[in-house]
Amino acid sequence: MADILIKDGFIITMDAQRRILERGSVAIEGDKITAVGKDVEERADTVIDARGKAVLPGLINAHTHLSMTLLRGIADDMPLMEWLEKKIWPIEKNLTAQDCYFGALLGCLEMIKSGTTCFADQYFFMEDVARAVEEAGLRAMLSHGIIELGDPKRRESELRAGEKLVKTCHGAAGGRIQTMFGPHASYTCSPECLMQVKELAKKYKVGIHVHISETQDEVDKIMKEYGKRPVEHLDSIGFLGPEVLAAHCIWLTEREIGIVQKQGVKPVHNPVSNMKTASGVAPVPEMLAAGIPVSLGTDGAASNNSLDMFNEMKFAALLSKVHKLDPVAVPAQVALEMATINGAIALGLQDSIGSLEAGKKADIVLVDLQKPHFKPLHSVISHLVYSAVGSDVDTTIVDGKVLMQGRKVLTLDEDKVLREAQKSSDDFLARGAGKK
Repeated sequence: MADILIKDGFIITMDAQRRILERGSVAIEGDKITAVGKDVEERADTVIDARGKAVLPGLINAHTHLSMTLLRGIADDMPLMEWLEKKIWPIEKNLTAQDCYFGALLGCLEMIKSGTTCFADQYFFMEDVARAVEEAGLRAMLSHGIIELGDPKRRESELRAGEKLVKTCHGAAGGRIQTMFGPHASYTCSPECLMQVKELAKKYKVGIHVHISETQDEVDKIMKEYGKRPVEHLDSIGFLGPEVLAAHCIWLTEREIGIVQKQGVKPVHNPVSNMKTASGVAPVPEMLAAGIPVSLGTDGAASNNSLDMFNEMKFAALLSKVHKLDPVAVPAQVALEMATINGAIALGLQDSIGSLEAGKKADIVLVDLQKPHFKPLHSVISHLVYSAVGSDVDTTIVDGKVLMQGRKVLTLDEDKVLREAQKSSDDFLARGAGKK
């Protein structure tokens, strides 16, 4: 007997055959899927009627800075480096652990309500972010953002903070929380720091979350400092490998794409943030053509303003189309893969999540198709990528636990989270450079 039976929905499996079952069911026992098909007749303690709904794997946000929800809308319409150096970094000096906790709760609430079930995060006070994730019920891959600027003393303390997170939180929340090391970028971390990170990641058997080639300015800085482009520089010091989750990867040459492919690096495309900061357009079609499993992320809510992965899928498809003047540059099916199975591959979790298959974790979302912008219904994949928005998500399930049903969040007090996040943002902005 199953614990939950999701019955009679459009099942978007994202399995190897990319099967779609027009009227299928999914059975869940404990934290796992036990059956997916048209003839799943198991009895269950809870039956979820999925008629008129799409049932798909939970979306995976492979790059974000969750607690930056508190900075949403405070510094818009600026180039990235000016945005960081004049606005964000000065304001972040005033952040406290409590701020990051409430910002993370707000981010978790937004993700539950928009169909994201797993995310990779790099920021500060990450033990407090882990506490928020555990309460919310989501799955996460957390890393402390390491910025040492070539200072040996700062390097030691930053590496210690990263290591503490791994020791404290890896495998927490019944395995829903895992950890990585998070060196910010090659222009904020010295080669010595990066290679110590590499050794620590190997020691603890965890991944590395880093920004690579986000702006032309970054490329110029690395060229001036090391005489090589960012990917070439990181490859030359032995930093790259299949454990590296590389956010952005915009300014890559054909040679660098070849290095990324050869070393098994996992790039994360962040189209909305990249457009908003005018950072450039990542060579997504070229990377995909090279067999690289490009995944998808929102980046932080301060440089995107939203954590809505449905929005991100649409822009991932559209941005490459208009950039290449090619309507098939990134088709809808590929955009959905980027947000599901490719995200799982990027995080090394493809055996557990990213598709609806027996034996995988029950991370599932239901999208309500009974709305005007989904009619007439001819292609459910097209509608999920080009028509859907996060608020179309009706039900969110992680690890076999229902986090939201009928748009009602069950794990968090929504009004309290909104109230506390607003207060926290107001308080820390008043404390420093972002004073209103």
